[in-house]
Amino acid sequence: MMKLILKSTGFVIVLTVLLGGAYPALVALAAHLFWPEEADGSFVTANGRVVGSWLIGQNFAGAGYLHPRPSAAGKEGYDGTASSGTNLGPTSADLAKSVAVAVAAARADRPGDSRPLPADLVTSSGSGLDPHLSPEAARWQARRIAHARGVSETQVLALIDGHVERRTLGFLGEPRVNVLLTNIDLDRELPGR
Repeated sequence: MMKLILKSTGFVIVLTVLLGGAYPALVALAAHLFWPEEADGSFVTANGRVVGSWLIGQNFAGAGYLHPRPSAAGKEGYDGTASSGTNLGPTSADLAKSVAVAVAAARADRPGDSRPLPADLVTSSGSGLDPHLSPEAARWQARRIAHARGVSETQVLALIDGHVERRTLGFLGEPRVNVLLTNIDLDRELPGR
């Protein structure tokens, strides 16, 4: 019996050192070697100060900005310490209400436009902190942004199209637009009113 306890304790110690120390250290080292910017937080600066991370979504509510996907992370949304989706099923009345509110807000961007809405304008991501929108969801908002900034919709669409990121390695993921980086360029290139 004592031999079994010593053997089990030894396994726990060895696995703790390997999986709790050596493996995380190796992963952190590899991340810093191959992806140093991402490993250090992917911070974005504007006007000499850090305004966010291009890997973590944040809320933009002003009419002159690209709005991100809805967020269920934390009580107010976009809480980086409480990353989560809604966890509501397709028959949930709460999910139906939140989607209806998001649909009304998106329809207000383009009054009279009856085309189907891009799904990512009205549904949150699994993490609640997705920093990207589909190009279609970003383009949908161009009219509102142009009106608020006093510029042409064509100018806003050109800026958005310049921010479309292609599929990773040509086949992974979908084309996407980073909301934070696009909004920084909106302020820099189309300050408007």
